[in-house]
Amino acid sequence: MIPPRPLGEVSVEDDAAIRDYLETHFYNYEEFATPPVDFDFKVKIDTIAGNNADKTPLIDQVSSETLTVSSSAFGLTEVENDVPHTLYYLIAREGVGENPTAVDSVYLRYSGFRLDGTVFDSNIGAPIWFDLPGTLTQSNPGTIRGFKEGLPKFKAGGETIVNEDGTFDITDFGSGIIFMPSGLAYFRGTQPGAAYAPLIFEIELLISETADHDRDGVPTKLEDLDGNGNLLNENTDNDGFPNYLDNDDDGDEIATRDEIEIDAEGNVTLTDTDGDGLPDYLDPDS
Repeated sequence: MIPPRPLGEVSVEDDAAIRDYLETHFYNYEEFATPPVDFDFKVKIDTIAGNNADKTPLIDQVSSETLTVSSSAFGLTEVENDVPHTLYYLIAREGVGENPTAVDSVYLRYSGFRLDGTVFDSNIGAPIWFDLPGTLTQSNPGTIRGFKEGLPKFKAGGETIVNEDGTFDITDFGSGIIFMPSGLAYFRGTQPGAAYAPLIFEIELLISETADHDRDGVPTKLEDLDGNGNLLNENTDNDGFPNYLDNDDDGDEIATRDEIEIDAEGNVTLTDTDGDGLPDYLDPDS
């Protein structure tokens, strides 16, 4: 059996491959700047060559963010902590809706492919719902990190138009591209058809919904107490269930929903009856 490759080594190689791709490819930015009649606002990528030799390369148009990944995320025996990985993204069209967080639910069209153009996953025709963090189950494991970190860069769409045939369209949705190294995707996993594969996702973000995974009244984004994006390290009552999947967060046998206040408009107030700075739903003494 071939041992896993070092995370840091692969990260450097992936970034070089992604940057080479960005330097040699462009997208249909001219159509987005001056949309033709009936333009569908779909991103189309092509190689800078021949008649396209004068196009502006993606490398001059993308934004980027550096994230750190540790070997423990992939169960590697060689310990590497906080290895930098660069996520690149391009907002081709700004949506009119809200930006999702990394722990929300999103409704979108997308296509995922490798740098060689091989498509490994696609729902570009029919939109699909994604629960970004998932629920720790085999049927809902959540999305890869690069996806959940990249989608909050985009805004969802606006008005929902119901068609005569019962289908519906979302106006003014956000669209663009996410480029991620394998350390923010499947790393040595072969889900994309190859191990250690940097990935590209073309996305059209239609709807973003604030998630409440355990339906306890506290939005999942507020269950991330330290704000580090890792929901699994928040387990107030140490019962084996992270707070975002626990409807009695402090284990006092009073449901979390009964220890907060929700007004008629759905706004949540985290009450602190004894004034000790700890909300009642996280305080077993309140």
